[in-house]
Amino acid sequence: MAENTYLNAKEQDLAGTHTAQSETQAVKQKTVVVKLGTSVLTGGTLKLDRAHLVELVRQCAQLRRQGHKVIIVTSGAIAAGREHLGYPELPKTMASKQLLAAVGQSRLIQEWEHLFGIYGLHVGQMLLTRADLDDRERYLNARDMIVALLDNGIIPVVNENDAVATTEIKVGDNDNLSALVGILAGADKLLLLTDQPGLFTADPRNNPDAELIREVHTIDETLRKLAGGSVGGLGTGGMATKLQAADVARRAGIEVVIAAGSRPGVIADIVGDTSVGTRFLPLESPLESRKRWILAGPPPAGDIIIDTGAANAVQLRGSSLLSKGITLVKGSFERGAVVRIYSTEGALLARGLCRYSSKDMTKIAGKHSQDIYQVLGYEYGPVAIHRDDLVVI
Repeated sequence: MAENTYLNAKEQDLAGTHTAQSETQAVKQKTVVVKLGTSVLTGGTLKLDRAHLVELVRQCAQLRRQGHKVIIVTSGAIAAGREHLGYPELPKTMASKQLLAAVGQSRLIQEWEHLFGIYGLHVGQMLLTRADLDDRERYLNARDMIVALLDNGIIPVVNENDAVATTEIKVGDNDNLSALVGILAGADKLLLLTDQPGLFTADPRNNPDAELIREVHTIDETLRKLAGGSVGGLGTGGMATKLQAADVARRAGIEVVIAAGSRPGVIADIVGDTSVGTRFLPLESPLESRKRWILAGPPPAGDIIIDTGAANAVQLRGSSLLSKGITLVKGSFERGAVVRIYSTEGALLARGLCRYSSKDMTKIAGKHSQDIYQVLGYEYGPVAIHRDDLVVI
């Protein structure tokens, strides 16, 4: 029965391939994070609703054919583990949850791998904790990994590493994790799919006069008081955590939509800008947000002196800073630190986030980009500072 469901889904989807391909050129490519809560994946039951998973994957595959990049932030590892083990009676301890997560995570990624494989798509698993995102070096490594997956046509499937995470290093819920993943990936949209149609003016479960809030421009205390708890009791996030996630993501320039995961065509409709659920407008573009942080945030950890050609490229053409144009590196700093960029005459030109440490930067100074790997034995890309991480003074 399940196999027939898979095949039927594929046949229905392939029927629209020609139309989707003809529309690809007219669609602006977006990076979309789709967060799927446990209530969506299980349909409120105690096991994964595989028929619904097929439909969600079909919609994501459709986005991929239209040229969009898709990231899945998936809950459900504990539910999958509990199902696989036959719903055992376990003590209500952290170790029991970690046991279920350890068993269920592998089952869950196999499920995603199989379903996306129907459409010829590959997935890559990323298990994160708060520690991976708080530490700058690990943050950059996670960012590079997710970008590499997307650039190679692979769909990242992200979950919190519940099998090893402790209270001190847990993000705590996949709503907020999805917001952080959106920032990592420089996403355009974050879809928080849940068992509710969106955020209401009152609790719709006990107030028949509750109305769906279609669009949110400001998140204030009044709005926070409207946020309720988890309905099904299977997940760790309720509407309150979704509001927190929306606030974090929109401050980074990401549009957020809270909507019902059971609504037919919900993913495609949201990405196509159809009015669905509750939409949170971004405060500003991600690029400007990051550049403001670079300009006004942490104190510079060091200085880089560049030659005239590099100075002209950075100032006049908006180019990235290449290692070839570096003449001198001052100070000791790690990869990801904020540095000042000076001309050989001593004029302050810019500030930026460096892709390499001061030790590595000194070794590759004056070298061509294609020689970085030969000099260091590894590389973090062909530029010393990317133009998106560079603020011209």
